[in-house]
Amino acid sequence: MPKELVGKVYEAVSLAKTTGTVRKGVNETTKTIERGLAKLVVMAEDVTPEEVLMHLPVLCEEKQVPYAYVPSKLELGKSAGIEVQTSSIAIESEGDAKKLIADLAGKLKGLK
Repeated sequence: MPKELVGKVYEAVSLAKTTGTVRKGVNETTKTIERGLAKLVVMAEDVTPEEVLMHLPVLCEEKQVPYAYVPSKLELGKSAGIEVQTSSIAIESEGDAKKLIADLAGKLKGLK
């Protein structure tokens, strides 16, 4: 992920947290994708073992949900409004981040 996009991803998560709905953790993220409610999925790169997140990109591709990676699960947790780290989040309702998420989705599509 390019650094300028990482900053925008954290910003989108923060905005969605305050004005929309964000689901935190692998289980909640998986359920949100499967139910077709996810608008954007964000995963941390420093998750060990990596197998914990391996199914999420496949699900996102299947359900046509944009997804992004960020370098730190601690920073992802902070931007999602929790004081602990989280390996993944799903934005269910964008709130004020709707335009930013639409812009990110277009850029993320171009990276694949």
